[in-house]
Amino acid sequence: METTTAERTEAAVGHPSARLRGSDLTLAYDRRTIATGLDVAIPDRSFTVVVGPNACGKSTLLRALARLLPPARGGIVLDGRDLATYPAKQLARILGLLPQSSTAPDGITVADLVARGRYPHQGLLRQWSREDENVVAASMAATGVGDLADRPVDELSGGQRQRVWIAMVLAQETPLLLLDEPTTFLDLAYQIDVLDLCARLHREQDRTLVAVLHDLNQAARYATHLIAMRDGRIVAEGPPADIVTADLVGDVFGLRCRVIADPETGTPLVIPAAPSRE
Repeated sequence: METTTAERTEAAVGHPSARLRGSDLTLAYDRRTIATGLDVAIPDRSFTVVVGPNACGKSTLLRALARLLPPARGGIVLDGRDLATYPAKQLARILGLLPQSSTAPDGITVADLVARGRYPHQGLLRQWSREDENVVAASMAATGVGDLADRPVDELSGGQRQRVWIAMVLAQETPLLLLDEPTTFLDLAYQIDVLDLCARLHREQDRTLVAVLHDLNQAARYATHLIAMRDGRIVAEGPPADIVTADLVGDVFGLRCRVIADPETGTPLVIPAAPSRE
C-alpha cells in the first residue's frame, strides 16, 4: 500500500512528538535551489531558533514551514497531516506567522490592527464577540501595548510597532508561532526587549516558538533548541549548551573564536578572535 506524505515524514524525521516537521525537502525559488534533502523537526513547546550566515536558507525554511513556499520535493507535516491540505482558516488557528517585514494600512490604530488577528476565528455563524474583545485586550497587555490602543501604528517607534505585530499574531491564539527575523532593524535595547517578550510567551503560555535570528549570542541566550544551517543544510541542532562550540562557529560562520559561559546567563557566549598583529 502506498504511504502518505505524513507517514513518510513521520518515519524520516526525529523528535517523534513534534507537531511540525519536514522530510527530504528541496526548497527553491523558480530555478534557484536553496536546500536539498533537508530534514527538520520542531520540538514541541520549544523556543527553537534557526541561525546561520546570510543566504544559507534560514528564512526559506521558515517560509516553507509557514506554507508560504511549497517544497519542490519532500513533505511538511503538521499534526500528522500534510501541511498543504489544510484550509487557510484552519491552518491560521494552529500556526501564526510574523513575517520579516510587515506594513500596516495607513492610519490604522493599534487596537484595530491587533483585532485583525481574530480573523481566523470569524465566520458566518460566529461574528465579533466579547471573547474576541477579551483576547485582543489580553494580547495587547501581554506585549505591553495596551496603553497604545488608540494610537495610529504609523506613529509608533520601531520597537513599539514590532510589539504590536506580535500582539496581532498572539490574538490568533495559535499554539505554534513562527517569527522571521523579529529583531531586524531594531536598536539593541529593543532587540533584547522583543526577545525577552518571546521568551516570556514561550515560558508562560506554553507555546512553541520558531524564530530566525542573525545574532548567534542572542540565539544561544534565548533558545531552548538551536538549529545551525549552512549552504541549505542543517549542520547541527540541539540545546545551545550542547552544540555551540568554537569548531561549530568556525564551520558555520567561518569565524575564529572562543566560546565561554555568559556571565549573566551561563549560556554560550561567542568571543571573536582578536585580529593578528603580524
